[in-house]
Amino acid sequence: MSADLHFRRGNELFTQGRPADALLSYDQAIALDPAHATALANRGEALLALGRGDDAAASYERALALQSDRANLFYNHGTILLGLRRYEDAIASFDRALALDPDSVDALYNRGNALAELKRPTDALASYDQALALQSDDAATLFNRGNALVALHRPAEAVASYDRALVLLPDNVEILYNRANALAEIGYPGRALTDYDRVLAKTPDRLDALNNRGMALWQAGRIAEAARAFAEVVARAPDFDYAVGNLMGCRLRCCDWSDLSRRTASITDAVAQGARAVDPFTFLAISDSAAAQLQCARAYAAHRYPSSPRLAVASRHAQHDRIRIAYLSADFHEHATAFLAARLFERHDRSRFDVHAISFGPDASDSMRARLLRAFDTFVDVRTMTDRQVGEMLREREIDIAVDLKGFTTNARTAIFADRAAPIQVSFLGYPGTMGTDYIDYIIADERVIPAAHDAFYTEKVVRLPDTYQVNDSTRPVAEGVPTRAEAGLPPAGFVFACFNASWKITPRFFAIWMRLLDCIPGSVLWLLADNADATTNLRREAQRRGIAAERLVFAPKIGLADHLARHRLADLFLDTLPCNAHTTASDALWAGLPVLTCAGDAFAGRVAGSLLHAANLPELVTDDEHDYEVLARRLGVESELLSSLRARLERGRASCALFDTNRFRRHLEAAYQTMVERHQRGEPPMAFSVAAPSA
Repeated sequence: MSADLHFRRGNELFTQGRPADALLSYDQAIALDPAHATALANRGEALLALGRGDDAAASYERALALQSDRANLFYNHGTILLGLRRYEDAIASFDRALALDPDSVDALYNRGNALAELKRPTDALASYDQALALQSDDAATLFNRGNALVALHRPAEAVASYDRALVLLPDNVEILYNRANALAEIGYPGRALTDYDRVLAKTPDRLDALNNRGMALWQAGRIAEAARAFAEVVARAPDFDYAVGNLMGCRLRCCDWSDLSRRTASITDAVAQGARAVDPFTFLAISDSAAAQLQCARAYAAHRYPSSPRLAVASRHAQHDRIRIAYLSADFHEHATAFLAARLFERHDRSRFDVHAISFGPDASDSMRARLLRAFDTFVDVRTMTDRQVGEMLREREIDIAVDLKGFTTNARTAIFADRAAPIQVSFLGYPGTMGTDYIDYIIADERVIPAAHDAFYTEKVVRLPDTYQVNDSTRPVAEGVPTRAEAGLPPAGFVFACFNASWKITPRFFAIWMRLLDCIPGSVLWLLADNADATTNLRREAQRRGIAAERLVFAPKIGLADHLARHRLADLFLDTLPCNAHTTASDALWAGLPVLTCAGDAFAGRVAGSLLHAANLPELVTDDEHDYEVLARRLGVESELLSSLRARLERGRASCALFDTNRFRRHLEAAYQTMVERHQRGEPPMAFSVAAPSA
């Protein structure tokens, strides 16, 4: 039998679904005619059908050595390599196919897929766009184009691409699911919920959609509904990543304390076992243990933001005339971080520091954004860049110190740091805890938020500033007009205890103390921030359970910052919380002239207010336990002279105390940056150190 007859028989057998027999026939054909390129190619298809991908690729390579002018052979070879995850080799084959047939839609599409797998979304997008220019109605290409746009942080454009794909495949659950995720990312949780509901109607067991539906409900402010969604996820899959923590986070925001002790113990145990139970930010409200927070951060970072293999090759660049600092944040607009740090950015010593903003948050048009655009030497909007592209840009600019102002908070992009964007990387201000990684070198702190005995609970080297770790803007405006008590919803007389912390920081233990204070001080009220309707309802119910009339809890609506600061003057004493203290809210109160009573916890997040009070020269308002906290609160509530003296001291010292001396803070922080760079230039590893207080 001739080689051609063996070849044709192999084709018949393959068509009949008999690849093993087909392979024997192709081998016989090739034995008779080793230059039979088509037999070699079809042999590759038979091998692929038998699960022998590497052998299939090798067979195609023999065929291509004989016939290098056939686009389809290069294309098929590329698809095999794509399946083998040999993405670079696959792209090379697709490129050869396209050189021979530039209009091959399939080659362009699969080339895009290989580029996407290599995390090169810009190049993948270009390949998909070329394919769509030739065939505009391909749903798969439109879908993957949307995915590339998501990877490029261009979710609005991704939604448009998914929309086009859904015109062609209106009920495709994968496209609906990815469109829902993109809609949530651009701030349209209502539309995202519609898509999640369509996905779940078709695939009710899809837990990722159910979980993300909970996140969209949370984003929409429908916290109790979000809790029910997460509860369903937990009921179906108790170990679903972070679902238990998401459920707890929602319940804390709603001040739903049912079965709280058991749930807290369960999550704490899961963290101790290394489970993916809760994200580190939510855990701040659950555990006051610095050791447990370290365990949580390590597990989360290893899962979500593992170290890049390129970290080991991070190199020192030439010393610059000015130290190049890049501050990275999503919050360069009207946000607590910006309110605290704007003056610092403006006042950095430009003779010694070149200061860059790397913004991946919204392109806001508010007055704070305008101010920050002027405050930095360079302001770069990187929303449409990948994490790797941002890192490459910072390395190209030879940034000396990259400062993470986000940590594990909303809209963080920790992966930029995981890719070693700069030789020195610092955690500062935005997140009160360890990142649990090997790529954040330092954390800015002070001796009170991180005592020396706690260094072991931080993967970063601790840098202690002399007064406080928290910067403040000494130019923050407070509205001149103060509302009347009636306008603020307060009774005409009576002591006003206040706590403008977020609802998730309020715990049953401290709420019980507050209710006992209201009980023993006639006519007093508790003034809280109106966070969400469920929290308001639940807190009033909890008050009634403790024998306190619901109307003695007054809820302040959210208003502009200057007006919010002004209304602080109607309060008598700010009551702090644990395990997470007031942070910016404590500075707000002190800047407005309202004394803050705090209780020091174990971990950073529970020690912030104490740091601020020491820097404001009010150390006697820092208590060590709940008993002392309650005793002092009761005393301040009845001894008007004592409270008045504290308030007067705060008012007198506000303009000169360390807490609100931005220039003093700047000098301390710049000294820390200088020490970090000098150590690095000497080739020395990061180490913990304290910045010396000025001698005069």
